[in-house]
Amino acid sequence: MARNNTGRTKTSRTQKTEAAKAPPVKKSVLDFVTPTEFVELPSGGRFYDESHPLHGQETVEIRFMTARDEDILTSQTLLRKGMALEKFLQGVLIDRTINPSTLLIGDRNAILVAARITGYGPDYETSTTCPSCGNKGLFSFNLNDSTIYSGEDTGDLEVDETGEGTFTTTLPMTKVQAEFRLLTGQDETFISKDNARRKKASALESNLTTQLSRCIVALNGDTDKSIINQFVELMPAFDSRHIRNAIKAVTPNIDLTQDYSCSECGYEQEMEVPFTTDFFWPNK
Repeated sequence: MARNNTGRTKTSRTQKTEAAKAPPVKKSVLDFVTPTEFVELPSGGRFYDESHPLHGQETVEIRFMTARDEDILTSQTLLRKGMALEKFLQGVLIDRTINPSTLLIGDRNAILVAARITGYGPDYETSTTCPSCGNKGLFSFNLNDSTIYSGEDTGDLEVDETGEGTFTTTLPMTKVQAEFRLLTGQDETFISKDNARRKKASALESNLTTQLSRCIVALNGDTDKSIINQFVELMPAFDSRHIRNAIKAVTPNIDLTQDYSCSECGYEQEMEVPFTTDFFWPNK
């Protein structure tokens, strides 16, 4: 018996015609995914407590900068409160369980540099002053020309790692054994606010002693903070320099030292990339 396919064919053709006439689905301008990237941590995840999200982690994921991030970085309210960078870091970190204030200084720096590159590219033009002739001008640094310093070059400083996130060294003049830890974002914020408070009160700023008081956790095994604070203020400058050099030597960080050449006198030297207000707000 013959099969009648007339109706079926007609229906099929009608469906095709209607499909052809149907307007294409319009894609929203918001249908995009903000890209992310992984940043190498100078610390390699060492020196974080086992409960910290970055314990044992060699990298951390961040998202690219957005216009909203620019608002945060230029907010006068946040800048006055010293909270702009904290809010910014909080926003770009993919893992929301990471508290930016608990990040080691070197890891924070690496994240900030990487985030800045995602927003404005690797070229960083800022004002510099020639150490030789005093000429002031603009110099362009390439932020991609950075290296990771793992904090293992202690030279002849005789610094020992305790295995608990701290280090020990014997001060050369007093022969006191000082145990210290690495600085975090919280320490950096405290020191900045303390200096601002002292400046407002026309008091002597105390960058060095405040930093040492925050870093040192024990002296000959004594953890009494009042004793540590008094010792820091009275310690010989030779010992102060020794422990500051020790802290710098074991601190993992991003090395942004680059070759500088003065356009006026031709003087050349290695220069640390300066972090000025241009860093997150370049003139474009």
